[in-house]
Amino acid sequence: MNTKLTKPLPKEDLAHVLQYAGPDMEQLRGARLFVTGGTGFFGKWLLTTFQHANQELHLGATMTVLTRDPARFRSESPHLADDSAFTFHAGDIRTFNFPAGKFSHVIHGASGPGSGPLEMFATIVDGSRRTLEFAAGSGVKRLLFLSSGAVYGPQPSVLTHIPESYLGAPDPLQTASAYGESKRAAEHLCCASSAIHGFESTIARCFAFAGPHLPLDGHFAIGNFMADALAGRPISVQGDGTAYRSYLFAADLAVWLWALLVRGENGRAYNVGSNKDLTIAELANLVAEAARPKSKVLIAKAPRLGAEPNRYVPSIDRARKELGLEVRITLQEGIRQALQWLR
Repeated sequence: MNTKLTKPLPKEDLAHVLQYAGPDMEQLRGARLFVTGGTGFFGKWLLTTFQHANQELHLGATMTVLTRDPARFRSESPHLADDSAFTFHAGDIRTFNFPAGKFSHVIHGASGPGSGPLEMFATIVDGSRRTLEFAAGSGVKRLLFLSSGAVYGPQPSVLTHIPESYLGAPDPLQTASAYGESKRAAEHLCCASSAIHGFESTIARCFAFAGPHLPLDGHFAIGNFMADALAGRPISVQGDGTAYRSYLFAADLAVWLWALLVRGENGRAYNVGSNKDLTIAELANLVAEAARPKSKVLIAKAPRLGAEPNRYVPSIDRARKELGLEVRITLQEGIRQALQWLR
């Protein structure tokens, strides 16, 4: 087995999360959490920040993490595997056997594999159904579901920041809509199950992010740009660079998710992301400026005259007003920190 050790998160990021999420994580004193999706980008941040807070605040909390391959997880993350607060439970998200005993909280972050729309849809929906069955029978009080801004479908160009009240949706006739449609169905399952079984559920509609552990070889533009910069290549923008996106740094993301787990309103969705939008070309130039040495930027296509801008930018007014959450780390600083961690 080819094992690559998971690099620890920067101390300043752990301190940031503890500073702003500490009061929320105090609510997890003595808690027993169950987490799906613990090996992904979100999961690595949640597990590591949980460990840090659990140790620093002496919470006495425990976390059981569902994973298809516990042995590999342990070999890649010995700093977590050697911590008695963690248990690694083997199983597939769609069929896993329920761990014994009562649990207080669930964070459901497992997502579908990218092997086709049918498998993706089935994995997300069936996995959510299985997780909710577990929550209903395990005494769970609160559940956080990690959904996506993809549930809104294409963002109208006249809407600069999409709110939770927007009732648009993906086109169900397009196979490319599998991810958004499955997340919509899973959101409905969460609300229906919590109403029937009496636990509280909150939904995080997650947008785009930056920071350590973000894949550099996936469909994330910022990850691809960082991979180019680290390899000494020109930063390559495949389109015309005019699409608008926004990026929340992962340390802020962790703060937001812990707040939603313990304080998010039952049956309510919250956009999770940054409202500070910029074009993909501007993003590429930010990464280029932060690279050492500075990178060149190559944009493959020229903008089309009169084309409406493509946008994927959330309104975060609800999270701000109801939960007091803020974007505290600038994207420029986040890019600098992420590149430093990756080197």
